Amino acid sequence: MEIPFIKMHGLGNNYIYIDLFQFNIEEELLSDLAQKVANVNTGIGSDGMILMHPSEKADLGMRIFNKDGSEGKSCGNGLRCTAKYAYEHGIVTKEKFTIETRANIVEAEVTANDEQVELITINMGRPELRRVHIPMMGSDDPEVISEPFVINGEELEVTAISMGNPHVVFFVDSIEAAPLYELGPIVEKDPRFPEGVNVEFIEVISSNELHFRVWERGSGVTQACGTGACAAVVAATLNHHCNKNEAVVVHLAGGDLTIKWDEAGDVWMTGGAEIIAKGVFQYVE
Repeated sequence: MEIPFIKMHGLGNNYIYIDLFQFNIEEELLSDLAQKVANVNTGIGSDGMILMHPSEKADLGMRIFNKDGSEGKSCGNGLRCTAKYAYEHGIVTKEKFTIETRANIVEAEVTANDEQVELITINMGRPELRRVHIPMMGSDDPEVISEPFVINGEELEVTAISMGNPHVVFFVDSIEAAPLYELGPIVEKDPRFPEGVNVEFIEVISSNELHFRVWERGSGVTQACGTGACAAVVAATLNHHCNKNEAVVVHLAGGDLTIKWDEAGDVWMTGGAEIIAKGVFQYVE
């Protein structure tokens, strides 16, 4: 089967995008397809696969599959890339529109110059702080903020947040010394997180600036994670490092995002998205 694709990235977080407005793929093939296109040796190579599809609830829909074939609920970098593609390819004709994900419906706004999208702002919605909704095992406290967390015999402090997908945030003194590869895969699959979890390490530079590294659920280390950057700013605000309604620049490995958690409770993410390549993937079941 020949499957048209476009490869895009948001700050280095790259996915294979398939336009289901133009092409149809059977549901039972999607997990296998995601694994095959993501394979750097026998496929195209990516952090996973994203499908753009018609929606009855929004202007368009987006589904995300990790490189291990599991399906996620939301992806901030994926949303920006999807918004860029949708506007530049005429799926939407207005600069403000909505995108349905498995987590929620988000508002998107593009800033375009000569029909080319330069910046995208996404309203990522309100963070979920209750343990049961993250989900995280344990007593259903109103919030999981700086909670003692023993892993590998070491006691750390964790702040847990859902941005439509689960995140845990650890604050470190130096981002370069963050135990990303050591703790990332262990925390991701810790039984206290029944659906797995994205793992972020944050160094606070100031109330308006953070350094950030991530181990993504189902994908491992990636250059950027949009929902993770949102979770990082929420966690930093809950721990009194940042302030609500103030823009915070988050330095990810692949570049910068600007995040604001407003007084109404919504988290806004602004950043770019880029096209890498277009082509046809030869899929064999």
